[in-house]
Formats: sequence, C-alpha cells, structure tokens
Amino acid sequence: MRLKTLEIKGFKSFANETVIHFNSDVTGVVGPNGSGKSNVVDAVRWVFGEQKSSQLRLDKMTSVIFNGTKKRKEGQMAQVSLTFENSKNILPTEFQNVTISRMLYRSGESEYRLNGVPCRLKDITSLFLDTGIGADSYAIIALNMVEDLLSDREQARRRMFEQAAGVSKYKARKHETQLKLEATTADLDRVEDLLYEIEDQLKKLEKQALRTKKFYELKDEYKGLSIELAVQNLARHRKDYKELENQIQREEDNYRGAEAKARQLEAEIEALRKTHTDKETSLSEQQQEVNRLTGRIRGKENEKNMLAQKLSFVEQDARRLDDQIARAADTMRRLEGEIEGYQTDLNYEKRVEADLEAELDQAKQALEKVRGDHNLLKGNLDEFVREQQAVERVLVDLEKQKAVQQNQIENLRRDVERTLADVAMRRTEMQGLDAKIAELDKGVQGQTDKIAKLDAAEEKRRTDIAATERDIEAMTKKLADHNRILDAKRNEYKLTKSMVESLEGFPESIKFLSQQKDWAKNCPLLSDLIYVREEYRVIIENYLEPYLNYYVAPNAAAAVEAIQLLGRSQKGRANFFLLDAFAQYEPPLLLMPAGQQAIDLVEVDPQYRTLVAYLLENVLIVDDSASPLLWGRGWN
Repeated sequence: MRLKTLEIKGFKSFANETVIHFNSDVTGVVGPNGSGKSNVVDAVRWVFGEQKSSQLRLDKMTSVIFNGTKKRKEGQMAQVSLTFENSKNILPTEFQNVTISRMLYRSGESEYRLNGVPCRLKDITSLFLDTGIGADSYAIIALNMVEDLLSDREQARRRMFEQAAGVSKYKARKHETQLKLEATTADLDRVEDLLYEIEDQLKKLEKQALRTKKFYELKDEYKGLSIELAVQNLARHRKDYKELENQIQREEDNYRGAEAKARQLEAEIEALRKTHTDKETSLSEQQQEVNRLTGRIRGKENEKNMLAQKLSFVEQDARRLDDQIARAADTMRRLEGEIEGYQTDLNYEKRVEADLEAELDQAKQALEKVRGDHNLLKGNLDEFVREQQAVERVLVDLEKQKAVQQNQIENLRRDVERTLADVAMRRTEMQGLDAKIAELDKGVQGQTDKIAKLDAAEEKRRTDIAATERDIEAMTKKLADHNRILDAKRNEYKLTKSMVESLEGFPESIKFLSQQKDWAKNCPLLSDLIYVREEYRVIIENYLEPYLNYYVAPNAAAAVEAIQLLGRSQKGRANFFLLDAFAQYEPPLLLMPAGQQAIDLVEVDPQYRTLVAYLLENVLIVDDSASPLLWGRGWN
C-alpha cells in the first residue's frame, strides 16, 4: 500500500486546490519556514479523523477553513483527500485505488467519503485499523510528538511500540469487546428481572390452565347433555312444527282475507285523503277570505276612528269659528259705531269747512284789511288741512279693515257649511259600515266554527305526523348506527391498507427491496401471491408463516441483484424462492384420509401454482365439529 496523492482545498493556508503527487521517487516535502509544511501534516492527520483542535494548533475546529486575506474573501469549505494504491490488497476492499475525503463547512456540518460515497468515521478507522495508519499513529509525527516520545509523556513511547508491533488494533478490539460485554451483562440483568416477572406470571398461568382444563371438561359434559336435550327438543319441535304448519295454513287464509279488506280500506283511505285534500284547499281559500275580510274590517275600523277623530276636530273648529264669528260681529258693531262717530265728525268738519269757506270769503273781502293777520290765519289753515287729511286716512284704513273682516266672515261661514255637510255624509257612511260589520261578524262566527273543526282535524293530522316522525327518527337512529359501523369498518380498512402499503412490521430488508420499483415489480412477496377464503385463511397462513416474507424471484440473477442492493445499502438479509427451480415440479398423487387438500383452497396465479403446490405438498384440511384441523407432511 502506497500513498499516491494528497488533495487540499480551502484548508488553513491552502486557499486554492492543491494536489501533491507522491510518486516512487518522492521521499519528502521541503520548503522554507512558513511555506505550509506543518499544514500538510495537519491535513493528513485531519483527514484521518482528528477531533481535537489543539492537535491541529487551532482554537476551534472551524478555524481549519481558509480565513481570507485583504485581497481575497474567506472560504466556505475545507476539503482534504488522500488516495492510496491498494495493489497488494492490504486494505480489506476489492478496489485498487482507495480515496478517503473529509469536508467541513463553515455552518459546522462535516462529511466523510470513501471513494466518493458518504460514510462514517468508524468505517474509515476500521478500514485502516490493521495498517498502522491513523490520526494518532506513529506514521504521522508532529513537532511536539518528538518531545513526547523522548520524555515518554503519557506513555506515548509505549503507544508507538504497540502500534509498530500491531498490538493497538487488538487493544481497540478488546475495548470494543469489553463495551459489548458490559452491554450484554446489563441485558442479562434485565433478562433475569424479566425471568423473575415471568415466574410470577407462570404461577398465574398455571392456575388459569387448571381452570381452562376444568372448563373444557365441563364443556364436553355440557356438549353431551346438549345433544340429548337437542334430540328431545327435536321430537317436541317436530310435533310443534306440524301444529304450526296447520296454524300457518289457517293464518294464511286469514291473511288473504285481511289483505283484501286492507286493500278495500286503502281505497277508502285514498278517497278520504282526496276529500281531505279538497277540504284543505277549500279551508285555505276560506281562511284567505277570512283574512281578507278581517283586514277590511280593521281598515274600516281605522277609517271609523279617523273619521271620529276628524269629526272631533271639525266640531272644535266649528266652535272656534263660532267664537271668531261672535268676536268679529262685536268688532263689526264697534267699528260701525266708530264709523258713525267718524261720519258725524266728518259732517261736522264739512260744516266747519263750509263755515270756514264762508269765513274765507269774508276774510278775502277783508283781506286787505287784515293783511297784518294773514300769516297767522294761513298757519291755522295749514294745520286744519293736515288734520283733515289725517282723518281721511284713518277713515280709509277703517274701510279696509271692514272689507277684510267681511271676507273672513264669509269664508268662515262657507267652511262651517262644508264641514257640516261632511259630518252628515260621514255619519251616513258610518251607519252603512256598522251594518256591514254586523253582517261580517255573523260570517266570522260561521267561519270560526269551521276553523275549530278544521283545527281538530289538523291536530289529529299533526298527531299522526308526530308518530310518523318518531318512526322516522328511530329508523334514522338505526341508519346512523349502521353508518357508524360502516365508518369503523372503513377506518379499519384504511388502517390495514396503510399498514400493508407501508409494510408495517416487516424487516428493513423487505421494506428496502419493496421500494426498488424496477426490481420489485417482477419479484413479489409470497404473502402477496396467495388468497384463501376467510374460514381457512388463518390456519393456512399459520402453516406458511415461515415462508410468507420470502421473495419469489423468477431466476437466480434477480435474487443476486437483490442481494447486491442489500449489500451496498447495508439493509440486512432477505430470503428468496427461485421460480425457475420449480418449473418441472409435479405434485405427487397420494391417498389421504377424508378431508380436503390445502392447495385446492388457495387461489394463486398459474405461474406461481407449482411453488405453492410444493409448499403445501401433503397438507390436508380436516373439518370437524369444532374447527378445521390441518394435517401436514406425514399426517401428524
């Protein structure tokens, strides 16, 4: 075994991918201080699974990833690969070149690979266990290890000699064996505890076995007595049967007569149902008419109340208008008196005016005589004219007020006459409505009687409907119970189907091979090939139980392919039937006691018939009074 290449990428100072070839003429790696020689040794130690960061001169394991520089960003992964030439088969593998790799990501995830296939560190350690090569072996010596060897610190020299002598691998195996022995001792202690518990249970089971034995003895005695009782009951039942047969004949005659009566009653019920439907239709129409008349009555009553209220308002308005008319009449009389007084004053003023005019004439004649008094007389005359104009204006206002009052009086008189006419007309309408209401009350009384009868019929119909609803509820409850049972069966079917599809309870190898669709489609399980009726299923499955998990392969090549798949994935073992090995098999013709051959109760595809016939060769099913019995090869 010889080291061929060392590939380093992103490990410590090796930012770029670096490959070091160890050809036959290469004996070492040299270089100035700081060139990375120690990092090469650390890379070799690290790829062999070194877990202590202090052995790699680091504070933590993720520091092995290239940390970056001013001109280059840090790396995200460190990877180291070693390739060995295994031409002399020192390593226990069939490959000529063996490459081990270790990768560490900055997220903390780590991965080991063996020839590019992900593996465990234990697999790599086991592979190089007998070669003297490892993370802490003497083949890889760092600077501090020389000092440890010279000072024999922590027995380092002893470990080196043990590795050189090949003793370390046995010590490792011894340590593993001791751990297994300790685990086995713990398991044995647990087994002793279980045995102690089982002994207690055995005492209980012995008591139960005695009770069971007594039960079966009583059961056999009960069976004999039951047969005797059944014989006596059979004789009595035969006699009763003849009597019941005659009684059935008589009851059949009665039934036919009752059936004829029932048909006649059904026809009468149908006619009554039709009449009842017509009556219900008529009742509905009459009820609608009653509702309509009731609505009209309520409307008329509302109109009556409104008219009474309106009449009250009209009477109040009439009283108010009478008061206004009385007040207006008093005002008219007062105004007429005032007008007469003003007329008298006006006549007096006119007479005064005439006198003044006469005096004016006299004054004109004496104007020249009284020019000195002219200004005083002119002022008196102007004042008199102003007083006359004021009196005339007051007179005009009074005439206007009189005209307005007369118009108001005429309007009030017309309103009173119109209101009285409306009241008389409303009274006439109220008398007609009272007559109609009396007639409607009589009709309502008749309809009320009819409604009472129909209510009684409706009550009876509701009682019948309630009874029918109770029957329907009972049937619904039964249906719900059946649905619950059906749902339980469906859930049980789904659970069983999911368990079958997921191969629950099967070994890991069976599950793995069943997931290989390309291989599994031609190689089914024996349990998937056979079908047996319910009453014989358990007994035949119990007989074939050791073989139900066997795969039926068409030939040896398919079985070898499955074995290779299991070996590569480390999924355990599986058992196979080679179908071509049974191609020439012929089941023997043997004379057997009374019973039925098991192969005749099994349904299977024709290509698998010979295999199942071989497995069930000389297997006979004998059906006794209690349960089926199975006779195997040799009839034992």
